[in-house]
Amino acid sequence: MEIWINPACSKCRGAVRLLDAEGADYTVRRYLEDVPSPDEIRAVLDRLGLEPWDITRTQEADAKELGLKEWPREADARERWISALAAHPKLIQRPIITAGDGTAVIARTDETVRDAMRR
Repeated sequence: MEIWINPACSKCRGAVRLLDAEGADYTVRRYLEDVPSPDEIRAVLDRLGLEPWDITRTQEADAKELGLKEWPREADARERWISALAAHPKLIQRPIITAGDGTAVIARTDETVRDAMRR
């Protein structure tokens, strides 16, 4: 299991605390420093069962600068969104946990963290 975190994020810190409290075996990826490639973003999206616009933090300054709210949310625009996430990793929703069964969750609640641990 791997968790993508931004250490400055309270949801990320809470998820890590819960993983530690439960004795989970996991690795931490500080995705702002170890930026995921477009292929890694595609793989996580497949595991999440989501599209890139579903995991984009559209209220971030970078998102506003890029005008992401106006970008089309359709298959033809998917690669443009993935490229934006790779170029601006702060736009990726967090924390993301990749579970042992090949799925992933956006672990913003204790329940989703526990769900990932059960997978």
